[in-house]
Amino acid sequence: VQLQASGGGLVQAGGSLRLSCAASGLTSSTYVMGWFRQAPGKEREFVAACRYWSGGYMTHYTDSVKGRFAISRDIARNTVYLQMNSLKPGDTASYYCAVSPGTVIAGLIRESSQYNYWGQGTLVTVSS
Repeated sequence: VQLQASGGGLVQAGGSLRLSCAASGLTSSTYVMGWFRQAPGKEREFVAACRYWSGGYMTHYTDSVKGRFAISRDIARNTVYLQMNSLKPGDTASYYCAVSPGTVIAGLIRESSQYNYWGQGTLVTVSS
């Protein structure tokens, strides 16, 4: 499985960016796709995830991005997106997409250890 992330860049506070992550080598549509981020000098943190559940898909977000970020996926293209609106300087970080081919329960969706495959980071810089 290979993940290719793109879409990062420099944006002013209040602006928007859309990140994309294309996955190759996946053989099922029930995998979990997520986004994490890591700011300089800080630990990697969970941002959002989309997982298959009961015939549909559920989304999960960290509290700090709820209402501003939206995760979505294109099953046919094996691609996950992260639409980021109302960006703040605190959102500045390298953003990483990740995939878990198996089932991840809601209580563990934020744990990076649940994800087997990682893309390269794409840098998002939000200026004030």
